[in-house]
Amino acid sequence: MNSIGEDCNELKKQYDACFNSWFSEGFLKGKTDDSGCAPIFRVYQECVKRAMREQKIELREVGTEYSTGSEYDNANSAAGKGQQKSKS
Repeated sequence: MNSIGEDCNELKKQYDACFNSWFSEGFLKGKTDDSGCAPIFRVYQECVKRAMREQKIELREVGTEYSTGSEYDNANSAAGKGQQKSKS
C-alpha cells in the first residue's frame, strides 16, 4: 500500500522494512525496544503530515482516540450494565 503522499512512498518502504525486521527478529523473540526504527519513523511521519496539509486533510478529522484494553473493557462493562438496566 502506498503512502498518502507520493513523496513519502520511499520513506514508507524503508520504515515498513525496518518495522518488519524488528518485529520478526526482535519482538517475536522478546525484545520490545523498538527505538531502532524511531528515526526513520519520525522522518516518515513528518512527510505524511506535510502531505496531509497539502491535501487539506486536518488531523482532527482522522484522529481516533485509542484506549488500553482495560479501559475498553471498563467502557463495555459500563455500557453493558446500562443496557441491562434498560431491559428491567
